[in-house]
Amino acid sequence: MLLHLRRAVVMSALFLVLLGLAYPLAGTGISLAIFHHQAEGSVVRVDGRVVGSSLISQSWSGPEWFQGRPDGTLLTNKPGQVVVSGTQQWGPRSKALVKFVEQQAARLRREGIIPTNDLVTNSGSLVDPDISPADAYAQVAAVARANHLATGKVRALVARHVVGRQFGFLGAPYVDVLQLNVALAGTGRHR
Repeated sequence: MLLHLRRAVVMSALFLVLLGLAYPLAGTGISLAIFHHQAEGSVVRVDGRVVGSSLISQSWSGPEWFQGRPDGTLLTNKPGQVVVSGTQQWGPRSKALVKFVEQQAARLRREGIIPTNDLVTNSGSLVDPDISPADAYAQVAAVARANHLATGKVRALVARHVVGRQFGFLGAPYVDVLQLNVALAGTGRHR
């Protein structure tokens, strides 16, 4: 009996060290060595300062910035509150959804932005950082006006930030709002 107990304890300790320590550390080390940017959270830095992650939406206030899809914090009416991805979704007949969409559309109109479907509704994850090129182009006039920039210059900025389909046929073209706003800030207006 004591022999079996000793074997069980030794095997448990061995697997704890192998699977609880060595395997996770090896995985972390390999990912940091091969995919460093992704393993560090795909952070975006400007002048050495972290300004966000290219994987998670950011909140942008005011018409001088390109707006992304509404994130989950808007659903709770508590800005800054952490929302778990995919939670708090409303059904298509929800009165709360209708009210939310109407409020978002009104806010965008006040800022001079033409409301599009994606700019007034959440993504499935509530944290999608990307918008369609059409959503970005719908904001060009308002962003140009708010920043005192030529519309053509802002339109060209959007065009440079459109990411095409993966491998030429997978997915849909998109614009990363964080990268676009970082480039907009680099135009000199926001410095």
